[in-house]
Amino acid sequence: MDGYLGPYATVGLLLLVGVLIIGGAFTANRLLRPSRPNDADGKFDTYECGLDPVGGGWAQVHIRYYIYAYLYVLFAVEAVFLFPWAVVYLAGGAKVIAEMAVFVAVLALGLLYAWRKQALRWL
Repeated sequence: MDGYLGPYATVGLLLLVGVLIIGGAFTANRLLRPSRPNDADGKFDTYECGLDPVGGGWAQVHIRYYIYAYLYVLFAVEAVFLFPWAVVYLAGGAKVIAEMAVFVAVLALGLLYAWRKQALRWL
């Protein structure tokens, strides 16, 4: 495995071994699983916490839940960036403080916009 393509051969061999392991697992699953394709035992029914489902399987979700999820992700990412900033702050000085102030200001503007559009009201 010397030469120019030696490292690529190692990666290719590991990729082949991974594909063989996954393919073997799927094959073993197909051979060992019980197979009853009929619907007499309710195998294809919708399952909701041990109860029979009420109504159809399609329900509309209000857009505000997506807004809450988006805002949560936004501020969770902010928290992820603020923790390393606290460590870098000790070595960076005023430049690091100015950069982080701009970052927090942009996020605060986003929060202010959401608040002004009343996107944070639950009802």
